[in-house]
Amino acid sequence: MIGLLQRVTQASVVVEGETIGAIRHGLMVLVCAEKGDTAREADALLAKLLGYRVFSDEAGKMNRSVTDVEGGLLLVPQFTLAADTRSGTRPSFSPAALPADGRRLFEHFVRQARERHGNVETGRFGADMQVSLTNDGPVTFWLRIDPPKVSS
Repeated sequence: MIGLLQRVTQASVVVEGETIGAIRHGLMVLVCAEKGDTAREADALLAKLLGYRVFSDEAGKMNRSVTDVEGGLLLVPQFTLAADTRSGTRPSFSPAALPADGRRLFEHFVRQARERHGNVETGRFGADMQVSLTNDGPVTFWLRIDPPKVSS
């Protein structure tokens, strides 16, 4: 599972002219499932994300998590994060989970986030979304949880 998190002062997702998710201060997170990912990887990514210290404390150091500051979470499905861009000029999306698996894992991720965090908004899986945000800092981190290696 991959999460691209951005600390924001505001973020929103619009689908067909309607705002379907919006937050103020918090994290906008692009979420991607890769082949081989399971609920285990989704849960591990969520735990890391909720505890990741990217907000400033009184001394100006990144010592507070989105949970600590009671910030919003805007979770947006984004399969293109799994793109293989190592060769050529056109990305390959073969590392991404199949759409049904990606949807299932994104929905699991959202359910778990709503159980563990008070303010969760989302984008819509498979939709043409317009995402707007004001990156605070800018602060952006790429988090990845790999499935366990299978020994041969």
